[in-house]
Amino acid sequence: MPIYIDESGGLPAGAMTMAGVEIEEDAAEALLARFGAVSGLHGELKGSRIELIERAMVLELLERFGGRARICAVDRAALGDRPLPRDLDVYVALLKQLVEDWLPETDGCANFVVDEGRYDLLIQERVRVDVATLLDSCGVVRMVNSRASAGVQVADVVANCFFNLAIHSTRAERIGRIVAPFVESQILRLAPLRLPIVGTAVGMRG
Repeated sequence: MPIYIDESGGLPAGAMTMAGVEIEEDAAEALLARFGAVSGLHGELKGSRIELIERAMVLELLERFGGRARICAVDRAALGDRPLPRDLDVYVALLKQLVEDWLPETDGCANFVVDEGRYDLLIQERVRVDVATLLDSCGVVRMVNSRASAGVQVADVVANCFFNLAIHSTRAERIGRIVAPFVESQILRLAPLRLPIVGTAVGMRG
């Protein structure tokens, strides 16, 4: 079953979160179609652009269509007085942890589908190759355009929910109430970043 990955935020904004959503491709597409039919919203689904009731709908549909998610997060306070690391290094640490956390539940053969939108093509390929080394002899890491992937769009919504929680936004209390039953049922599983944020030789665009 594919695991779709997208991130939200960045440490200058207070936190970075990353979600990996496990759901069949056709189920993700059916979820997105149902969401559009009920909400009247069409086009690319972005967590930062939808209202609270729509976030709740996405999570309810995720459960209904047999999906679940892991979320990895790090906030600025966790670094103490240390200088902020590069955005790319934080991203890679979150991605590696998310992959490592999913692998024991994939029977040793995982299909990770990662949003390609954050960095340029050269950086994307280096990150993909780096993460692919975690998969041993079976599995694949693909970078895709989120507009073409219903699963990545769902992952964006999940990641953005937990970004709001991590930075204690004005909507955090209500979002916390929305995600609580899904956390309790383990449809959503959150873990803080435990891997070290290691600098790389890869430059960051912008």
